[in-house]
Amino acid sequence: MSEKLFQVKNLSKTFKSGKNTVRAVDGVSFDIYRGETLSLVGESGCGKTTCARTLLGVYAPMTGSVLWLGQDTKSLTRAQRTDFRRRNQMIFQDPYASLDPRMTVAEIIEEGRKRHFPESDAERRERVEALLDTVGLTGDFASRFPHELSGGQRARVGIARALALEPEFIACDEPIAALDVSIQAQILNLLMRLQKERGLTYLMISHDLTMVRHISDRVAVLYLGSIVELSDAEELFDAPLHPYTRALFSAIPQAEPGSGWLERRLQLTGEIPDPAHIPTGCKFAPRCPHASELCRREAPPLSERGGGHLAACWENPS
Repeated sequence: MSEKLFQVKNLSKTFKSGKNTVRAVDGVSFDIYRGETLSLVGESGCGKTTCARTLLGVYAPMTGSVLWLGQDTKSLTRAQRTDFRRRNQMIFQDPYASLDPRMTVAEIIEEGRKRHFPESDAERRERVEALLDTVGLTGDFASRFPHELSGGQRARVGIARALALEPEFIACDEPIAALDVSIQAQILNLLMRLQKERGLTYLMISHDLTMVRHISDRVAVLYLGSIVELSDAEELFDAPLHPYTRALFSAIPQAEPGSGWLERRLQLTGEIPDPAHIPTGCKFAPRCPHASELCRREAPPLSERGGGHLAACWENPS
């Protein structure tokens, strides 16, 4: 394995919802290695985006720690925190809402560079044009406003803005979800090319499991704020161990139905529990067809199942 860029240890983040407290991220632990793509998957509201934003310091964790290059991010000096923010960027889910409508494309891209790089106006303009070319746009787009762009063009501007600070890590929050299907492959191929050319590390958040399988080195499956399974992408998709993972993957359309474990569809019953009132024991037990009394009484740990494949389950249903 390559160098650990991030080490997340027992990370938790809660939010107030009226009189209740919602545990959006609950005791999550994982590592991110330099140059890899780690994907977070799960249903809406499972904590994927909150996890990424807490990792990057947008939210302060309630408990646990995030280590960046071996140092706890809570102990970073002011200068180190500025460096951390430059070297670790995010591409946001909505390519329109995340762009300031009052700023031109050039102003959006160069805004961060004004803070972090001592450049002349001419040097910044040259850099903006180079970044636009990198993401597949011409220099003419520099003077346009977000409302004058298509969804795919806005997505490219969001990528250029992240690249402008010359990061080594990018958290990609549903980077293709808001785009037409015809544009999704273009943006995905762009992200993969940039990773190869620049040695980028990605944390990919997505509902698109087909895309996740194509782009990921490893995948972590979240359910109600907790990781229930984590493994190499190929191993996870070929032989998932957790019932929730199997149910999630069983929704993937099959080009050649008739073989493999996906033919044994796992039908879930019931609703996702209220995140403000998490059930005792395994969070998935109320919906799991394999749940036992032990599952309802005690939460299983995320444990090694061989070859770096981790699962949080008392059983290993076939």
